Amino acid sequence: MASRTLSRSFSLFKGCAAESYRASYRKNAVPIPFRFASTTGNASASNTVPSTAKEVNVKEEIARKTGEAEPSSAEASVGETPRNYSGDGTRIDWSRSYSGLSVEPFAKEASDVLQAPLDPFDVEIKPDGLIYLPEIKYRRILNKAFGPGGWGLAPRSETNVGAKVVSREYALVCLGRLVAVARGEQEYFDPSGIPTATEACKSNALMRCCKDLGVASELWDPRFIREFKAKHCQTVFAEHATTKMKKKLYRRKDQPKFEYPWKE
Repeated sequence: MASRTLSRSFSLFKGCAAESYRASYRKNAVPIPFRFASTTGNASASNTVPSTAKEVNVKEEIARKTGEAEPSSAEASVGETPRNYSGDGTRIDWSRSYSGLSVEPFAKEASDVLQAPLDPFDVEIKPDGLIYLPEIKYRRILNKAFGPGGWGLAPRSETNVGAKVVSREYALVCLGRLVAVARGEQEYFDPSGIPTATEACKSNALMRCCKDLGVASELWDPRFIREFKAKHCQTVFAEHATTKMKKKLYRRKDQPKFEYPWKE
């Protein structure tokens, strides 16, 4: 009887002591700041989250002495690179952002390539008299100025498919900086041609964006247009193969005669 009473008293004392210890720990515990990180698909990433106050203090001490701060939550995401983020650590959304616009001029080497005078041999003319530079040559100029991969077109809107025209807005980004925004458009005559028109729409937007970089700016200069036509082009009368309608058309002097459906 005495032994049961002693055992019960000891159990009661042990329970009170444990509760007193827990209350004291909660009162004196140091709050632990957690840094959120993406650990999906990366088991080692969980090791970057401190679990004790001592570990937090050690990391802060190392960062203070070495000057190397812990990466931000944005940089901690798996598979991301610093170029996807602005200077304050926020992700750049090129569908809305104007990051880098007019921050500073490009290097002289790049500017010289972009603003180089047009070679008349590269300029083409449509039968209706409109002169143009083939879109592949815009890409070659940008590749020469910034290097392959140093520029790109970022969509700024959804593709708008009308009854006869496809259009979409694009942003030209060079070396991580927004340069220009333009809407490209292209006509189509059959629903099966919409994919091709969508690609042509992108090239049209590229051509318009390149105006802000000075690429092929002569094509919008009336004096250059008149002089180019007078020196390198000629007008001819041609007859349509089926309708027999006659029409005045333009072509370069060094190009062969029209054959089909128009024939000189």
